[in-house]
Amino acid sequence: MKQTKHQTGEQQCAIVRARLLDRIRTTLGIGLGLAACLSLAACKGKHSSSTIVPKSVVAISGSDTMVNLAQLWAEEYGNKKPSVKVEVSGGGSGVGIRDLMQGVVQVANASRELEAAERDQITRKAGKSPVETIVGYDGIAIYVHKDNPMESITLEQLARIFGEGGDINNWAQLGVRISKDTGKGKIIRVSRQNSSGTYLYFRDHVLKKRDFKQGSYDMSGSKDVVEIISRAKTAIGYSGMGYATRNVKMLRIGAPTNAPAVAPTAENVTSKAYPLSRALYMITAGVPDGETRNFLDWVLSADGQKIVTAAGYVPVHEAR
Repeated sequence: MKQTKHQTGEQQCAIVRARLLDRIRTTLGIGLGLAACLSLAACKGKHSSSTIVPKSVVAISGSDTMVNLAQLWAEEYGNKKPSVKVEVSGGGSGVGIRDLMQGVVQVANASRELEAAERDQITRKAGKSPVETIVGYDGIAIYVHKDNPMESITLEQLARIFGEGGDINNWAQLGVRISKDTGKGKIIRVSRQNSSGTYLYFRDHVLKKRDFKQGSYDMSGSKDVVEIISRAKTAIGYSGMGYATRNVKMLRIGAPTNAPAVAPTAENVTSKAYPLSRALYMITAGVPDGETRNFLDWVLSADGQKIVTAAGYVPVHEAR
């Protein structure tokens, strides 16, 4: 009789374990091994007062400018609220917007505004109009090697360096000598892939929607742009100001007039004196709710905005 009860208990436990496995895999998409551990623990502890609460997941993808910032947010939020897991991936603003359209993520990070066609697609596919929440501000910095003697550049010069048909190809044309042999001063242009919000912003605001010259190094991430410039003395490129290192220099941007050139600093981005200042967005399909709403509220809180400053960007409350 005892043997029969023991077998019945095992059968009941197996049923509970199988059901919990299916539920965990379906709702969280976690691995089989972890799901098995959780279900086994639940079965063993069915007579205890404690219960296992699966984590809620907030999935985010998009802007490489924002990926380091978003990962810092995710880590700190996880410490404060262990029951919620915030998953962050990059790929560029375009990738995040596409993922949001397809329902792969709850939040798309973007370093630019939505285009009209993207807004329509999100509304059509998700059945809800997108909501763009500004979570910080950035300045697109123009980076050169730390040993480059240049200190400032104009938007017009940048267009002639990067834009199709532009005639500036050597540092000597800008009065800069990188080496004694001026023939070795050929400019290496470092750009971003076309799914990048930074790429589109630069094209719209610097090139005035013209195409880029062929032959640039088009990097997949913001960090990669700065890394290649730190190793190439004749390189120039653009990336978020939060990616500055001691091995590169951020140029001031001057006007065609005699007005002083402006550096990409928090103060100048706050006042919008820096000409390549922009907002950073978290985009959702419809007004966010549940844990997504809770996370975004925390991002905009004093604690969340302190991380914006720590990452080298400008918090929302400082912008005017």
